[in-house]
Amino acid sequence: MIVIVGLIVAFVLIAVFSNRATRACRWREYRQSDTEATFTCVHCGAKTTGSPGQTPDTCFQNNV
Repeated sequence: MIVIVGLIVAFVLIAVFSNRATRACRWREYRQSDTEATFTCVHCGAKTTGSPGQTPDTCFQNNV
């Protein structure tokens, strides 16, 4: 019983604290150099550039 309650609490916390702006985005990183990378979203096809290892915080689906 405690395990079931723990799982329900975990799912509620994930839903509350997840970033809704990038929930559907799945970023793939293609590094050009040590200081620049291109990110492509496999869900919507959006592309952007940024620092390697730091995925975008916002969805660019409407800017495709």
